Amino acid sequence: MSQDTSAACPVTSVSTPLASGCPVSGNGYDAPPVPLGPDSLTWQLFGDWRGLLQGPWAGSMQNMHPQLGAAVEQHSIFFMERIPRLLRSLYPIGGVVFDGDRAPQTGAEVRDYHIGIKGVDGQGRRYSALNPDVFYWAHSTFFMGTILTAERFGDGLTEAQKRQLFDEHVTWYRMYGMSMRPVPETWEQFQEYWDHMCRNVLENNWAAREVLDLSSMPKHPSLQWIPDWLWKQHLRVLRPFAVWVTVGLYHPAVRELMGYGWTRRDEWLHRIFGRLVNLTFKALPKRRRFHPRARAGWDRAAGRIAVDAPLEHTPARNLPPLEHRGKPIHYCPEI
Repeated sequence: MSQDTSAACPVTSVSTPLASGCPVSGNGYDAPPVPLGPDSLTWQLFGDWRGLLQGPWAGSMQNMHPQLGAAVEQHSIFFMERIPRLLRSLYPIGGVVFDGDRAPQTGAEVRDYHIGIKGVDGQGRRYSALNPDVFYWAHSTFFMGTILTAERFGDGLTEAQKRQLFDEHVTWYRMYGMSMRPVPETWEQFQEYWDHMCRNVLENNWAAREVLDLSSMPKHPSLQWIPDWLWKQHLRVLRPFAVWVTVGLYHPAVRELMGYGWTRRDEWLHRIFGRLVNLTFKALPKRRRFHPRARAGWDRAAGRIAVDAPLEHTPARNLPPLEHRGKPIHYCPEI
């Protein structure tokens, strides 16, 4: 994979403009693709609250990519507002799956959030968030996160279901209007891609390690009533547990890269924890199992709300600090 990429965005013709900013690249689409719908397995599995359990896994895996890690270190304010950023990001990311006919527009908006994210890392390597290899790597973690959540915290998956999810993740990725060049053609090729990335490309860098360090995680605005001393005690318990859950999801090569061990006992306990999560999750009312953006998609499909009802957006409590609002790179639309 090339690490020296141009910061410029290639321009091609697009029959239906979807969002301002960087046009789609040469292998993107010439017309909006057909989005996923309620008949897809991705709708069944992606967008429920169990996915939060693999949040540190997804964040750290993304940041281990050399270019993505550099971009986060130099451009992101994630570590000063971890919980709000995570929660507001779920809305547009979920919308790429659940927004129906508006999913390509949502995908283009997410893509365009990354236009200004480029630079040179500490080793002199140029990076761009719109490098197709980088953008697809981030998407691949969403896909693998869906599989891991189903396998570890759900009912499991058959090989046929994994193949179906792979095919659907290609359709899902088309919503961004990015080059399809990095996308493997088959499930088997994807497994080779994933193994190669984990063994040969990912790096143990500051941005990845910082995701796993919850010792200084700020309180969410809705939790300011909690005394500081109690919050610190909470983090002392949460930090090692969250890391343990995350390490259990890592590819063996990533565990070695990041310096973590994993025993048979760890594996057994991790599986037991996953079963408890699944049993607890099934006790929830079905509509309450999904994130609001996903729930709205299901409601439109079921006729509970109009198909053109306004899209669900993050509540104000999840917006970034005032001085950073209106900056798309923080997953905050211009307002």
